[in-house]
Amino acid sequence: MGIKARLDGRVALVSGATRGAGRAIAIELARAGAFVYATGRSSRTTGPSEMDRPETIEETGVLMEQVGGHGHSLRVDHLQADQVHALIGQIAREQGRLDILVNDIFGGDRYMESDKPLWQHNLAGGLRMLRMGVDTHLITLFYALPLMLQGDSGLVIEMTDGTAEANANFRQNVGFYYDLVKANVGRIIQGLTLELAPYPVTPVGVTPGWLRSEAMLANYGVMEENWRDACRDTPGFAISESPVYVARGIAALAADPDVSRFSGSILTSRQLADLYDVSDVDGSRPDCWGLIAAHGEDFEDVEDIQAFR
Repeated sequence: MGIKARLDGRVALVSGATRGAGRAIAIELARAGAFVYATGRSSRTTGPSEMDRPETIEETGVLMEQVGGHGHSLRVDHLQADQVHALIGQIAREQGRLDILVNDIFGGDRYMESDKPLWQHNLAGGLRMLRMGVDTHLITLFYALPLMLQGDSGLVIEMTDGTAEANANFRQNVGFYYDLVKANVGRIIQGLTLELAPYPVTPVGVTPGWLRSEAMLANYGVMEENWRDACRDTPGFAISESPVYVARGIAALAADPDVSRFSGSILTSRQLADLYDVSDVDGSRPDCWGLIAAHGEDFEDVEDIQAFR
């Protein structure tokens, strides 16, 4: 794995950092030297979010400390404007700056009904998914950007699912509302690119591939240590990647002095790996979106999956 530049003196906010990619990103930014504010809804004190998972935001803080990092892990619901306003106020008081914002909030996948058309989809669940995947991002941007614009450079990373090409057309296999959420995130990136053009803040989208999040591993009945066992029943799982993979790429992206050249782009974890010479925890460089571009999303019977690692 390539040597990454340091982020000492930089201040980062990773929203949606309780688990999955968000947690890994918070850890890798902290490892690289940034002071990281990691936020999430699941807490030791208030209990789990509606995702009903055991991970807590406090655990993310402990993991940041274990890699020698510094920061705060805070219980924040990014749908509540007053809580986000207070969070940014705290960052301003304590640090006087915000250099990196990673918007990784979602949690709406529990409401996915990919086998149903719009008129059969649970309406309350679909609308809740939109709020969790779009409103949270907009609320956070509204309060965070004024602080970021006070600095001499900044980076906004909008986490999404899918490349610009993959999301250009309706994705039938994910359901109406999920498709709409990810299309909206792409539009947010486009809008920010135009509106931030006169300012020293760069907006970039990043998409992991088939992410081996805690919930995904549980769905397949495996752990990170033996995840390949799931490939016996689901061969396509061979293209999956750990959350560390995209997190390493994002830490390197945040340290790139010429990051503005990617303004408005949506980069995959594989593209980041190739750009910055980083790899997944097993030394591979999975290219899930390259596989999808070559074979479509139904790639279970593709014999050369390993060629995309």
